[in-house]
Amino acid sequence: MAAASGEFLTFALADQQYGVDILKVQEIRGYEGVTTIPNTPPHIKGVINLRGTIVPVLDLRIKFRLGEARYDGFTVMIILNLGERTVGVVVDSVSDVVQLRAEQIRPAPPLGAGVDARYLVGVGVVEKRMVLLIDIERLLGSEDLALIDRAGES
Repeated sequence: MAAASGEFLTFALADQQYGVDILKVQEIRGYEGVTTIPNTPPHIKGVINLRGTIVPVLDLRIKFRLGEARYDGFTVMIILNLGERTVGVVVDSVSDVVQLRAEQIRPAPPLGAGVDARYLVGVGVVEKRMVLLIDIERLLGSEDLALIDRAGES
């Protein structure tokens, strides 16, 4: 099943463009240091204090196994609203917001390129580039958030 039409925030990881539903995006900010949480997987960077709210931060480059993450002036943190949770994800850079019509979105391929196909809702075609559209709630679902919750309790 392909994603419905809508606006997507596009971002880069390695040489690939990804997109998330713009309605899930709270803000975009430069990468800042995080407080690490012991005994968590490498893709869980830690937490930040965002105006009094403790926000878990995950690095998508590491989660997708796209090589070593480098943090520089282009590295960006996207703050997402996922239902009751606020989560930060670190990406290489943010590209732009694209409007995709239903006919521009193809079904997700059976094999995800660098990402498990279960987390893809489709592939958007924007001019000559392809954007992998991610179901960010499913991707950052219960498994990662449960790990953060358990680590925070100990």
